[in-house]
Amino acid sequence: MKIGISGAQGSFSEQAAGQYCRENGIDSPELVYLTFVEQVLEALEKGEIDLGIFAIENSNGGVVTEYLPAIGRHRFDIVKIFEMNVEHMLLALPGTKREEVKRIVSQNQALRQCRMYLKRVWADADVEEYVDTATAAKDLHEGTLPKDAAVIAPASAGKLYGLEVLEPGIQDLKFNYTTFIAAKKL
Repeated sequence: MKIGISGAQGSFSEQAAGQYCRENGIDSPELVYLTFVEQVLEALEKGEIDLGIFAIENSNGGVVTEYLPAIGRHRFDIVKIFEMNVEHMLLALPGTKREEVKRIVSQNQALRQCRMYLKRVWADADVEEYVDTATAAKDLHEGTLPKDAAVIAPASAGKLYGLEVLEPGIQDLKFNYTTFIAAKKL
């Protein structure tokens, strides 16, 4: 089974796909990493994937409004709506000290889920939106982002890209659930 997800390797969407597969007895799926929901839904309509998984809402960050236009443009059948607890990490290059961090980079929804933490702890840092949490981690590792950056991303992205956790569990609410849709072609 080919499953398209709206995220890069190491993303929460990848974790959601894993959870969905475990709960529904799907063994050895082929994951297709499609950064945007628009790409997931296009691939679904073209029959390039069998299932699409993407986030629609977070208990703290609210509706994923940037996805609404894509959802409105495409026709699909909802197979399942499910939730997953999301825990954000502040990640940096190995050996980076807190005082060296000048900017915090992540996807808009992740920034919204950590906004009070950022105001309280990183008021002087530049906060920058990025395409995806896991892509931010990858780009920090590869040097696309400057060394003075830290990213908000899943622990899995930090492990995958060799980043260190500066601080775990930085989301504003301890219980931080994201609602995902598993969709198939109509």
